[in-house]
Amino acid sequence: MKLWGGRFTKQTDKLAQEFNESLSFDQRFYKQDIRGSIAHAQMLADCGIISEEDREDIIGGLKGIERDLESGKLKFSDASDYEDIHSFIEGTLTVRVGDAGKRLHTGRSRNDQVALDMKLYIRDEIDETRELLTALLTEILKIMEENTGTIMPGFTHLQKAQPTTLAHHFGAYFEMFLRDRDRLQDCRRRLNLCPLGAGAFAGTTYPLDRRETARLLDFDGPTRNSMDSVSDRDYLIEYLSGLSVIQMHLSRLSEEIIIWNTNEYRFVEIDDTYSTGSSIMPQKKNPDIAELIRGKTGRVYGHLMALLTVMKGLPLAYNKDLQEDKEGAFDAIDTCLSCIRLMTGMLAAMKFNRARMEDSAKGGFTNATDAADYLVRKGVPFRDAHGIVGQLVLKGLEEHKALDDMTLEEFKAVCPAFEEDVYDAISMKTCVERRNTAGAPGPEAMKQEIEECRKLL
Repeated sequence: MKLWGGRFTKQTDKLAQEFNESLSFDQRFYKQDIRGSIAHAQMLADCGIISEEDREDIIGGLKGIERDLESGKLKFSDASDYEDIHSFIEGTLTVRVGDAGKRLHTGRSRNDQVALDMKLYIRDEIDETRELLTALLTEILKIMEENTGTIMPGFTHLQKAQPTTLAHHFGAYFEMFLRDRDRLQDCRRRLNLCPLGAGAFAGTTYPLDRRETARLLDFDGPTRNSMDSVSDRDYLIEYLSGLSVIQMHLSRLSEEIIIWNTNEYRFVEIDDTYSTGSSIMPQKKNPDIAELIRGKTGRVYGHLMALLTVMKGLPLAYNKDLQEDKEGAFDAIDTCLSCIRLMTGMLAAMKFNRARMEDSAKGGFTNATDAADYLVRKGVPFRDAHGIVGQLVLKGLEEHKALDDMTLEEFKAVCPAFEEDVYDAISMKTCVERRNTAGAPGPEAMKQEIEECRKLL
C-alpha cells in the first residue's frame, strides 16, 4: 500500500520500488509509530476534527495491531506491498476499522510523522544507553572500592612513570563514562520537543493543538519552526557523536585490558567466558571480546560520518535523503550498546593480579620522582635533585638495580643529603600514600573520590 498515488498513471518500477522501500528497517519504529498515532487521534478528537467514535475505533485498532505484532499473529514478512512502517500500520488499521482508519492521517504528513517516530525512538535509546552506562559505572566503582591499596605502575608514553593504585586508574574511566552519561542527558533535553503537527513543512489549516500532542507524548512542548521540525536530525547526530565518544572510551579501556592480559604484563586474567582460543595453538587464550570492542569503534565512527555527509548538502525542508538516517544509526546503536554490556560483564568476571602489579611498579624506577622530592625536603633545589636522581637511575640501569635495592653508601656517593629514612620515603606504599591532593591516588584522596562517585550514581 502507498500513502500516495492519485496523480500517478504508471506503476513504480520494481527496482525503484525496492530501492525506495524502508519497511525492512523502519519496522523498528512500530511501537513509536503506534504511540504517536494514538496521541494524534486523541488530539484530533479533542479538537473536534474527528468524532469520538472514530477516535475509539482508531485507538482500539492501533492497540490491537501492537498486540498482534508482539504476539507474532501479525508479521512484517507478510507485508511486502507496504512501502514503510507508516503505510503498514495505517493500511492494516484501515483494513480492520474501515473509514476511521483513513481519517487518522488528517492534519499530518509522513514528514512530521517520521520525525516524531525517530525522536521517540532515539529518546528511548538514550534512556537505555544511560541505564547501561550506570551499570558499567557501578561495576567500575566496585573495582575502585576493592582496590584502593592495590599498587600498580602508572604510565605516560606507555613508559612506567609513577606508582599509583588500581582504584585511581579505574577512577579515570569512571570520570569518562560519567561524562558520557551526562552528555546523553543533555542530548535528550535538547531533542525533547515534539515535531508532530509541523505537517509537510508548513503546518496545517486544521486547528491542531500541538501542545496537547506534545504533552501526551511526554515532550516538553512543540517544536517552534515547522520547517526545521521535519528536516532536523541534529539530535541524531548528537546522539551518534555521544555513542562515538562512549565507544572511544570503551576502546581505550579495551586496549589497556589487552596489554595487561599479555604474558609480559600479566596484570589481569580475563575470564574464560570472555575469551577464545586458537585453532592451531592449544596454549592460547585470546582477549577477543576486548579486541572486538576496540575494532567496532571505527564502525560507530563511520555511521556518524555517514550521517554528517548525508546532511551537509540538504536544502530545506524535507528530502528523501533523510531516509538514510536510519540503517547506520540502528547499527551504531546496536553495536555500542552491545559493547557496553560486554565490557560490564567482562570487568565483573575479570581477576586482577595484585602482587604482579606491585612488583611491576617496583621495577621501573617509578619512585624516582619521590626520591627527588625527598632531596627537596632536605634542602636540595628541585632542579639539582632531579639531576642527582637521574644519575642514580642511570647507575641502576647499568647495574640492573632498583632504587630500593641500592645501599645507603651508593646513595651518599651521589649526594650526601641522603639518610637512612630515604628507604621509607621511596617505598611504593609511601609513594602512593603521600599523594593526597584532590584527585590523587592517596588513601584520603581516594576515599573522598569514591564517596563523591557513590553520590553521583
